[in-house]
Amino acid sequence: MNPFSYHDLPVSRWRNGGGETREIISFPPGEVHFGWRASIATISTDGAFSLFPGVDRVITLLQGDAVRLNAPGTEQRLTLHQPWAFSGELALKATLTGGTSLDFNIMTRRASWLAAVQVLSTAVSSEHGVAFVLSGEWRLAHGKILAPQQGIWWVDEPVQLTPLSQEAHLLFTRLSRVP
Repeated sequence: MNPFSYHDLPVSRWRNGGGETREIISFPPGEVHFGWRASIATISTDGAFSLFPGVDRVITLLQGDAVRLNAPGTEQRLTLHQPWAFSGELALKATLTGGTSLDFNIMTRRASWLAAVQVLSTAVSSEHGVAFVLSGEWRLAHGKILAPQQGIWWVDEPVQLTPLSQEAHLLFTRLSRVP
């Protein structure tokens, strides 16, 4: 189990100047081609998303106004805490409807991993995953407490998270290997 805090994640500026990314993990660590990758991005200007052939993506708006995503034949309005899955081959353009947005991103290499992302307020467990606290506090089975803007990622170990109040919300990514 690998804990992280949003404020401690390394920041990488985008080449096009339209935002920045804070990478949580590119798994397996140190490999040129990830099996899956989790990050939090800031979108500060309108612009095109990078293409990732062979990769499935899920994006979730964490903070900010809605973001319009458009591609030929596709239009999606990202709203707060509503995950949206799309293909990495899709040539999306983002248009901000207000100021800067903060977005959680999961990318999985289609041939090896699957991801299911949801916002939860009830206890949850899985063998592989990424969790990020949106509100309230969450307890891990061994007693560690996670607060807002903290999270964990894990592989090949059962992890359980339990909310400590009714206002606790968790962005939870369940990862599974493709058989």
